[in-house]
Amino acid sequence: MIPNMNSKVAVITGGAGMIGYAAAHSLARAGANLMLVDINAEGLGERRRMLEALGARVETCVADVSRSSDVAAYVEQTITAFGRIDAFFNNAGIEGKLGSIEGYDEAEFDRIIAVNLRGIFLGLRHVLPVMLRQGCGAIVNTGSIASERGLAGACAYNASKHGVIGLTRTAASDVGPRGVRVNAVMPGVIETPLLEAMLHMMFDGDIEAGKRALGKIATQDRIGKPAEVGEVVMFLLSDAASFVNGAAWAVDGGALSTIRH
Repeated sequence: MIPNMNSKVAVITGGAGMIGYAAAHSLARAGANLMLVDINAEGLGERRRMLEALGARVETCVADVSRSSDVAAYVEQTITAFGRIDAFFNNAGIEGKLGSIEGYDEAEFDRIIAVNLRGIFLGLRHVLPVMLRQGCGAIVNTGSIASERGLAGACAYNASKHGVIGLTRTAASDVGPRGVRVNAVMPGVIETPLLEAMLHMMFDGDIEAGKRALGKIATQDRIGKPAEVGEVVMFLLSDAASFVNGAAWAVDGGALSTIRH
C-alpha cells in the first residue's frame, strides 16, 4: 500500500541523481509536492519534466549543498513556493577518489567531507528550524553500508558516511520530543552512475565484472536498484513510519547481516 503524502511538501537533495530521483518518483506517486535540489542544472530540468509527466508539482533549485548560503536559498525557495517542508531527503553525496590513507590527498579528503558530511549537517541546520516551527516533519539522511564497515581505499568516503549516522542519531535525540523524526538509509551496492565510477576505479575499467563481484556481497547475490531505496525512503518520510526515529536502515540485500564475503 502506498502511503498518503497528498499535499505534503518534500525536499530532495541530489535530486538529479538516480537514488534522489527514485525517491522523488515514489513520493510523487504518493501525492507529494516536490522541491528537487542539485548542483546539476541540466539534470534537474530533465528530472522535473519526467516527474511533471506523472502529474506532480515540481520546483527545482540549483545549489551546492556544502555552502550554507546555497542551503539557506533552497530552503527559502521551498517556503516561498509551498509554504512549508513536511519531508526532507538529505541525500546529496559524492564518491571521491580511492587511495590509501598514508598517501591520500588532503584536498580530496576535504572535498568529500564537505559534500557528504557538511552537506548533511547544513541540511539539518537549515531545515530543522522550519519543521520545529511547524511542530512536525520527517527527515531521511543518506548513509551507506560504508557507515558501518570499512572499505579499503575509501578513507574520506567511509569517514563521511560514518559521520552521517552520528548526525542522524544526534538530531533524532534533539528533535524527537518536539515532533520531528530523523532517520537514515544505508544503501548497499546500488546500480547508479556513482557506483559505476567507483567500479571503474576498483576493477580497472571492467564495470560489469565489478557488478558481478560486488553483487556477491549481498545474500541475494545481486546489486540493488535505485527504486528499492526510494520506496524505503518514502516509507520513512511518511506517517506510516510515525514511531521510527534515530534508525539507520540498511537497504543492501543482506550485506551487513553476514560475513559471507
